[in-house]
Amino acid sequence: MKRLILLLPFALIVSLSLSSVSAQFSQHFTERTMRLDYFHSGTASEEHFSPDRVVMDGPWAGSQTRLLDSTNLGKYFFEVIARDTNMPLYSRGFASVYGEWETTPEAREMWRTFHESLRFPWPRKPVQVTLKKRTPDNAFVEIWSTTIDPNSRFVVRADAAPRGSVWTVFENGPASQKVDLLVLGDGYAGNEMEKFHSDVKRMVGKLFEHEPFKSRKADFNVRALDVPSAESGVTRPHAGIFRRSPLSTHYSSFDSERYVLSYDNRTIRDISSAAPYEFVSILLNERTYGGGGIFNLYATCAADTAFADYIFVHEFGHHFAGLGDEYYTSDVAYETGASSHPEPWEPNVTALHDPSELKWKELVTPGTPLPTPWKKAEFETASNNYQKERRKLRASGASEDQMEKLFSEQKQRETELLHSGGFAGKVGAFEGASYETKGLYRPQVDCIMFSRNDVGFCPVCAKAIERVIDLYSRP
Repeated sequence: MKRLILLLPFALIVSLSLSSVSAQFSQHFTERTMRLDYFHSGTASEEHFSPDRVVMDGPWAGSQTRLLDSTNLGKYFFEVIARDTNMPLYSRGFASVYGEWETTPEAREMWRTFHESLRFPWPRKPVQVTLKKRTPDNAFVEIWSTTIDPNSRFVVRADAAPRGSVWTVFENGPASQKVDLLVLGDGYAGNEMEKFHSDVKRMVGKLFEHEPFKSRKADFNVRALDVPSAESGVTRPHAGIFRRSPLSTHYSSFDSERYVLSYDNRTIRDISSAAPYEFVSILLNERTYGGGGIFNLYATCAADTAFADYIFVHEFGHHFAGLGDEYYTSDVAYETGASSHPEPWEPNVTALHDPSELKWKELVTPGTPLPTPWKKAEFETASNNYQKERRKLRASGASEDQMEKLFSEQKQRETELLHSGGFAGKVGAFEGASYETKGLYRPQVDCIMFSRNDVGFCPVCAKAIERVIDLYSRP
């Protein structure tokens, strides 16, 4: 007797598979967000954790099918594990303010505490949340764990009251099937909301002029949230200017005058919970050059500097895809100059211990030597001179017009220099990256993660960005 072979259309097979995965999500989670707040304390040599609270944090905007993170990004990694089966239900990699602070000289001298949050879909049953940290050999080792019963009387099953007005920049579909970006403003007074709206549209528009965001725009939703400040501007300690702005953003983070962060994580999360989001960008109503970006936390950008377009996109690269800084001649708060380097977790920086195993080897231009020669000494001489002039201007209280003139001169000079070599525009391994003159390498001689030049993301950075887009937008 002949067997009857039933051939199902591929589209139907995919539909059935997605239905099964969606059913698994519904079995373990609701469509709300759980937020575990905790305190992260320590020094350069030890760290400790203590729970703060567990709260409901608005609608779940993340994927309902891609729950486990396989990108291998982040200094930290957390898992949500079912208590009854010990099976991982959800995971994500991330970085943190603490993770950066512990690499500064201050961390050797004193204790500090930072507030952090883990967000995941609201579980139906008790779960164990396990936090891991990456070791120098890139293994993740457990450093903290806590158990959460969603029905406990100590879990706050209520959303925060909205503290601002949410509006849509553009929307392409359900939050669970798109990357959801939320833009916040800090230092915009009540009579400056129209300016905030204009700044949001301008900056978001610039982001989606860059590949791969341009080609993948349909995979995004972008919303913004109006949160008026009592007065214009944010805190700039180096200039002696202080504000009590809603998000507490400030320049001079880790005593770097251009580095903008906020240590008020709880407030940022409470305010952001009014909208579905996975990623957050914060615009500052400021002219002074500055910004920052931490993977899976937030990005910041001064909206009125002449280089705001560059800062917004560059810092979003950090926040969104875990891209590392490729420049290395600017002043930074982190300790540098180590004699050897472990392989960085960032996808666009390598220690090149084994050129045959270069993590972006499939993108290397055929015939390109590893390491790849470039005009390194000439670049360093010119760049160091610009850095000296920059420090001099900042110390003298020079105007932003003077600073921007210097940056424009530097941009023109570096564009000419970087794009005149034999391997310009090719993927290889160019020494000098992540604040280190020697021992760390970047994929291309120039990239938006390296300079202010009009070059966009290199192929390696673009590929890393696409992986994250797929994590949140693909079935």
